[in-house]
Amino acid sequence: MSALVVVVLTGLVRHYALTRNIIDIPGQRSSHAIPTPRGGGVAILAGLFLGLPGLVWQGSADVAWLWWLLPPAFAVAAVGWWDDHHHVPARWRLLVHFAAVIWLVAGLALPFTLVAWGQGLVAVMALVWFLNLYNFMDGIDALAASEAVFLCCGIGLLGLLSGAPELALVAFLVGFCVGGFLPWNAPPARLFLGDVGSGLLGLVLGALLLRELDLGVPLFGQSLFWACLILPAVFATDASLTLARRVLSGKPPHVAHRSHAYQYASRRFGGHRPVVVAVLVINFVWLLPLAAAVQLQWLTGPVALALAYMPLLVLAWLLKAGNEAAQEMPETP
Repeated sequence: MSALVVVVLTGLVRHYALTRNIIDIPGQRSSHAIPTPRGGGVAILAGLFLGLPGLVWQGSADVAWLWWLLPPAFAVAAVGWWDDHHHVPARWRLLVHFAAVIWLVAGLALPFTLVAWGQGLVAVMALVWFLNLYNFMDGIDALAASEAVFLCCGIGLLGLLSGAPELALVAFLVGFCVGGFLPWNAPPARLFLGDVGSGLLGLVLGALLLRELDLGVPLFGQSLFWACLILPAVFATDASLTLARRVLSGKPPHVAHRSHAYQYASRRFGGHRPVVVAVLVINFVWLLPLAAAVQLQWLTGPVALALAYMPLLVLAWLLKAGNEAAQEMPETP
């Protein structure tokens, strides 16, 4: 039902964006060639606000989910929606992001131990980075949305393997909501997520990964910790390497660019679709089995993490992630 609602609402959001001229115009730093309306993340937010209370009403999720997840999701989506309409300075966006993430971590009711509070602080920084990472990686058609569907499948599977069916159901709900938006975003996209959508997905997916963990005990001893690091490896590798190379070369980190590995790949291999398909193959054929193998204790966490990230780091380096020397290659829509 939530997916159907999102499909219908996405069409209405697209009509709204067209009538209000909320449109991404292709520029020198864009990876698109056609003006496209943005803001489709609003429909995903509506599906979440409809579906999560439904799970609670059916007894499939605890009411605590409503107070833990929905307020910060709304706050991040709201600042993103405003940014889609009017420019919001980065410092104010970050302030909202930190407040939302602190809400999530505080909602876990950590015990008063040095380990728990130290890991809680690390979790805050990591989730803020993941939230913004998701915005950075939302640069070609269907990439961020299809990654969200994969992560929801992966988180749901880990939830089932770890004996947390409630978490799995919430993850699958989010996946269905994004799945309802995906047909509108498939290449060539008729609607973009916008900052409202990329920020929302970054927060919600990060929150679900966080929910898998027990911050009250050392993370390195938890198989779920390693599995949760493995699932988003494609996005984490590309965004982190790109940002590191840009900062080291003196480029401001907040300025728009098109020097991510996935952007170079879309120009080299003839469009957005081949890159999205390749990322999905890597995710489902390589990363998901590695994450499951760690959770089933067939592999140790550090070994699986190295197997996941090392090839991706090499691939991102070969695709010139963060190197703007080839940025002016022509784009294929």
